[in-house]
Amino acid sequence: MKHHPRALLSAALIALTATALTAGDTPAPVKPSTEPSIAPSEPSAKETYPLTTCVVSGEPLDAGHAGGSFDYIHKEAGKPDRLVRFCCKACLKDFKKDPAKYLAKIDAAAGARSQ
Repeated sequence: MKHHPRALLSAALIALTATALTAGDTPAPVKPSTEPSIAPSEPSAKETYPLTTCVVSGEPLDAGHAGGSFDYIHKEAGKPDRLVRFCCKACLKDFKKDPAKYLAKIDAAAGARSQ
């Protein structure tokens, strides 16, 4: 009995495909991390924030504006995320016009605080 080469090739491809699919159907289980992302003993960014006033308006962060103070996480490519605290959400608009100006004020306050 003579086998046709294409029939043999087709049978081989079907067998390989079935084997590949069977082997790849179930991904290895991933163990969830039990490590906290921040050690409990480390102070939070809010606790170490260097200003007690809004970086934009200069108003106290607990001034009692409608809605209370507003915390914002500033994200910039290639740099760590930064907490910026405002007296109210309305100050975020001014901050976004020139973030570098306001971040410099926060950095200056942090430098003065650590001395």
